[in-house]
Amino acid sequence: MGLSFLIGILIGIEREHRRVNKKISTGVRTFVLACIIGMIATFVSGLIGIEILFITAIFFAALSTIIAYTTNIVYGKAGITNSIALFSTFLLGILVAKDFHLFAIVGAVVVTFILVEKKPLHTFAQHLSDHDILNAVQFLAVAFILYPIMPDDTFFGAVNPRSVILIVVLVSLVSFSSYIFLKKFGTRGGISYSGLLGGFVNSEATTGALSSMSKNISTLTDATYVGILLTNIAMLVRNLIIALIVDPSGRFALLMLPPQLIIIIASLFITLLKRKAFDTTNEQLKIDSPFALGPAFKFGAGFTIILIVATIVNDIAGPIGIYAIALGGLVSSAAVTVSMASLAVNGSISITTAAQAAVLASIISTSAKIALVKISGSDELFIRLRNTFTILVLIGMLALAGWSYYMNQGIF
Repeated sequence: MGLSFLIGILIGIEREHRRVNKKISTGVRTFVLACIIGMIATFVSGLIGIEILFITAIFFAALSTIIAYTTNIVYGKAGITNSIALFSTFLLGILVAKDFHLFAIVGAVVVTFILVEKKPLHTFAQHLSDHDILNAVQFLAVAFILYPIMPDDTFFGAVNPRSVILIVVLVSLVSFSSYIFLKKFGTRGGISYSGLLGGFVNSEATTGALSSMSKNISTLTDATYVGILLTNIAMLVRNLIIALIVDPSGRFALLMLPPQLIIIIASLFITLLKRKAFDTTNEQLKIDSPFALGPAFKFGAGFTIILIVATIVNDIAGPIGIYAIALGGLVSSAAVTVSMASLAVNGSISITTAAQAAVLASIISTSAKIALVKISGSDELFIRLRNTFTILVLIGMLALAGWSYYMNQGIF
């Protein structure tokens, strides 16, 4: 009774807050009663019959329908959120009676969060194009249709098809969050700011896009220089987040952290020294949605190939072969990081060796951006970034060598 009361209060207070200057017939008392009635009906159904639960469920379904009709037809306002929230509160009361207390509490928090975050969620949706939404729906549909039918077995000593799909979805979700902010603000929020967000989505594509701006508009050289530095910082941070996703224990990410953190700190120091005004431009960063089928499954294919190759070369050449896999950072340091973390978690390779290879892939990805700028950027930008990134690569290699020495000595 107490838990049902608190859940109803939590959701009802948010709804009551929305009643100010609005013709809404449901408030805090209605939501408290809905949750309590759901709990009582479920509890007594075991004593007097399941019919009581059916009757109350039908009652609240009808009540929710009436509220939706009144709001949309009588008052001429669009929306059925209030009706759905009321029926959801009734269902949470049923969960309480069934002793699923944790599910009920988490459900109440999630429902309240969704109700409170009305404006941010609407803003989020408004900045997605039809093409973005279609890509996301196609990707999630294909991914989660494949997920249950994929065998939950390990092939080639390393590849679990179900795990591959799940990891691709989670990694794409991290990138998609930044993609949304990038869509919202674009380069109007500042080229440097856009570079930071773009680095979480695709650091190579963002570097190429920013470099092109410097060639087209020479006055943006300073801003694109800082933007590409921030892009690389975002890539390093993203790889640590990816490592934590694959290995939730945090051990793999912790083994990667010291050398990556040194590179990040050095990059931030240079950024602060060279920072300029966040110049804006009407040009847009051309980056594909990470929830599109093409980019997502290219990442998945790359990740899978690296898993298989890494397992084979580890059997043939040992740790030296694993370090060679880090060259995959020329294409995608994220794919290498995911592969190394997966192999380490499965016990296929040493977690120390895997972490070193993942850091090396990040360093190689940093060096590869010099070539990207040479191809698509201005000569001035190339010279400045070549010098800066060369310093960062040297710092990264020294940090990795020092950290590897300590790990191999058993100090860590």
